[in-house]
Amino acid sequence: MKVAVAASGDSLDAQVNAAFARAPHFCIADTDTDERTFIPNTQNMNAAHGAGIQAGKSMVDNGVKAILAGHCGPRAFDVLSGAGIDIYVNVKGTVEQALEDLKAGKLQKAASADVGGHWA
Repeated sequence: MKVAVAASGDSLDAQVNAAFARAPHFCIADTDTDERTFIPNTQNMNAAHGAGIQAGKSMVDNGVKAILAGHCGPRAFDVLSGAGIDIYVNVKGTVEQALEDLKAGKLQKAASADVGGHWA
């Protein structure tokens, strides 16, 4: 399964970013093969609006089935959940720790966005 972690940097030691849509990078991790790829999110980091929608579409285009982040706003949540992507918020620590917590069943799926739009 492909999982995306909102990351503050481009390494497994980077912290999970507080905001999903405005994270500097996403770590796309395949839980079946342990392959990890970091993709930049430059276009959405400073977007005036639409960051949640565009970041959500990027996850759909990358075949992601779950995202891990500190928080997820309403527009991103709608795009992600509409595509059947599981959303985990209040995720803390490093990218590597977040992936380990997901595998260990320590994370809980979000039922709705946990912050308002333009939160970050």
